[in-house]
Amino acid sequence: MSNAPHDPHFETLAIRTQTPLSAEREHSVPLYLTSSFQFDDAEHARALFAEEMPGNIYSRYANPNTDELVRKLCLLEGGDDGIATASGMSAVFTAIAARVSSGDHVLASRALFGSTHQLFTRILPKWGVASDYADVSDPSSWERLLRPNTKLIFIETPSNPGLELIDLEWLGALAQSRGIPLVVDNCFATPYLQRPLALGASVVIHSATKYMDGQGRALGGAIIGTKEYLADCRFFARHTGPAMSAFNAWLLSKSLETLAVRMDRHCSNAMTLAQHFEGHPMLEAVRYPFLPSHPQYALAQRQMSQGGGIVVLVLKGGLEAGRRFLDRVRMVSHSANLGDTRTIVTHPASTTHSKLTPAEREAVAISDGLIRVSVGLEHVTDIIADLEQALGS
Repeated sequence: MSNAPHDPHFETLAIRTQTPLSAEREHSVPLYLTSSFQFDDAEHARALFAEEMPGNIYSRYANPNTDELVRKLCLLEGGDDGIATASGMSAVFTAIAARVSSGDHVLASRALFGSTHQLFTRILPKWGVASDYADVSDPSSWERLLRPNTKLIFIETPSNPGLELIDLEWLGALAQSRGIPLVVDNCFATPYLQRPLALGASVVIHSATKYMDGQGRALGGAIIGTKEYLADCRFFARHTGPAMSAFNAWLLSKSLETLAVRMDRHCSNAMTLAQHFEGHPMLEAVRYPFLPSHPQYALAQRQMSQGGGIVVLVLKGGLEAGRRFLDRVRMVSHSANLGDTRTIVTHPASTTHSKLTPAEREAVAISDGLIRVSVGLEHVTDIIADLEQALGS
């Protein structure tokens, strides 16, 4: 038998990465419900504030529970450093705002979550930060839209809700050639299905509220990446306060222990559902990255290990058909969340992306009849049966 060093697999890292045991010898990591920490003496306090030594000061800065979550995510994503935030959008905002100043420019993918779109179009412009959207369908647009003052490139892949993919190796190489950080929202894929940092990204962000929690219980976000980028994010977060609570960090870290087995089931259920509904007479289209009919199927196969837990159904009949479908679901939940054990249907045009203009929604293929299905962990036959009856078939 070989005694050669062995690198732990994803599942093992997610389970066995823990805060060191206390004197109580606990098997499960305890909650550290404290706002502050004591110092050994005056010199110890000075050295901690001067960042000359590691250690806890105040839970807005760090806490053993948030430290464990961050350490675990760094191992799973392959990052050097990270911070935990109070929500996914606070992670998005911190990752961007920490790096830009008045007069700077950001280049982003056109297909973005609705709140991220509002950040680029309504909040950052008030600070004098400009942005442009590039199109996946026109690769030349990315290089053409870069400016001397472009401070970062921000993308989602797969995108919310349209499941549009971006070639991470290609865009990572372009960003590196220009010395511009590439920031990737990896929420839909999770580090179990896709690792953008290994493909050229500088930073990965997550809404831990989604698959990382996996049961719709807690808000949280994370930023993982290079030490240089995270130094700016940490300074910004410490002084603006988007701190994750110790309880949420504890909950999310425990949830990561089952991320792999949950994502396997999410993906297998989603694939079965997508295959079942493709060609359905009540639907204009079904989108899923691992369906051969997806326009970026080859790319999905190359940079993702599975297709994820989101399926898009585009109903014939537009808005009225969508409303009728939502009002008819029985078992399936109607909610704005995703990544839950329970299957959830959402109508982006009237909810998550309702603040976009009709033209903006059309540009990212969000039609009035589009339904985002976050496929849960129920038996897939039961999910399909509920959606079939809601379609009226």
